[in-house]
Amino acid sequence: MTELSCFKAYDIRGEININIDDAIAYRIGRAVAQHFKSKSIVVAFDARETSPAFAKSVGQGIMDAGSDLISIGLAGTEEMYWAVSNFSSCAGIVVTASHNPINYNGMKIVKAGSQPLDDDSDFKAIKRLAESENWITTDKKGTLLDRAVEARTDYVSKVLSFINTDALKPLKIVINSGNGAAGPTFDAIEKQLNNHNPQLEFVRVDHTPDSAFPNGIPNPLLPENHHKTADVVKKFGADFGVAFDGDFDRCFFFDEAGEFVPGEYLVGLFASIFLAKEPNATIVHDPRVIWNTQDIVLQKGGNAVQSKTGHAFIKQTMRSNEAIYGGEMSAHHYFRDFAYCDSGMIPWLLIAELISFKSQSLGELVKDRFSAFPSSGEMNFKVKDANFAITSVLKEYQGQEKTIDKMDGVSLSFENWRFNLRKSNTEPLVRLNIESKGFSVNLDDKIRVISGLINLPNNPKY
Repeated sequence: MTELSCFKAYDIRGEININIDDAIAYRIGRAVAQHFKSKSIVVAFDARETSPAFAKSVGQGIMDAGSDLISIGLAGTEEMYWAVSNFSSCAGIVVTASHNPINYNGMKIVKAGSQPLDDDSDFKAIKRLAESENWITTDKKGTLLDRAVEARTDYVSKVLSFINTDALKPLKIVINSGNGAAGPTFDAIEKQLNNHNPQLEFVRVDHTPDSAFPNGIPNPLLPENHHKTADVVKKFGADFGVAFDGDFDRCFFFDEAGEFVPGEYLVGLFASIFLAKEPNATIVHDPRVIWNTQDIVLQKGGNAVQSKTGHAFIKQTMRSNEAIYGGEMSAHHYFRDFAYCDSGMIPWLLIAELISFKSQSLGELVKDRFSAFPSSGEMNFKVKDANFAITSVLKEYQGQEKTIDKMDGVSLSFENWRFNLRKSNTEPLVRLNIESKGFSVNLDDKIRVISGLINLPNNPKY
């Protein structure tokens, strides 16, 4: 039995024809179907060159296991999520490598109710079954059901239900799809919007799906990619810009001046939107940058609950607390009324509605929050020994803190500033976030000191 190295900490990902190929895709599809004793499974794929073929192999494995295959074609991860709940399927698989290099592909899997897989009882069990190929013989093969049109129609109706389309005012919005999967889905949303209220004008950038990614892999989080959207916002005098990653489960915002809006401030903004709609609701946030979100939730009379970083943890915490919204600073936004799943399309619709209602620009809506709670943004340090690096920082500061939190990495809070340090699960990286209350401390000084401790000479960079 050969180990399948494409199974990572949270999803399936690997280099094409090295640790993921058509044969492995077939085994994964069959394993998922057998594990869940599935009546039906939803399958979608992104814009990468190998994705349609991998999806076909996954589907064949599903049908050979005796389960029906509900195919929704080229679609975003969130469309697969919604289809699983909408069609009452036992599971869903999207073939995608999101923002990974062009020679990679992978899969994201959910079970009934669009819930994340349990690590031990589901994910590892599927891995073992795919490795062993201990298949159960079935008397009857499953059936291929093409539900692409129905799935998208229902999905579009669902995401538009989050806003009052009649309230939208004339806005110009830049949409950068990065030649990923977002373009066709966005077009379907725009068409339905125009049927209700044709007030929005869109400027499309790299809109057509293209497996060659001629403009680079869509990863708008990288600072070097910001200009691709920011420049167009400024050129056309747009009200704001939105850039998607490859499977558009994340979206990134640029204000009317083309300035990138950090994710931690957007979490607070979305919290305020939902608390206006449902006072006293619960908001879930990750532990990395928290003060801005907590302050807004407190002001609005809501309940802020912290969760460990990662979609499975956020979703579970939201379900346990019946939270209306959950957000991560990394641009994942989760919605109770979207099967507790993350979406890259719902957020820009909410921002368009908010700007229409407030008659304020996106920059104006977040400006005061930048000043109230400045933050460093997430900084990544490549180190030889992540544990040594973190220990070096803690030796300097531990004992001076007001509170210490080890929910995700380690967070130390002081009177007017705090930091979070955490290890990457997949790379030799230490991730650092620092925030402060106003400008009572010099963030640049804190960054300089902690960076120096992380990169001590006896912990050299690779």
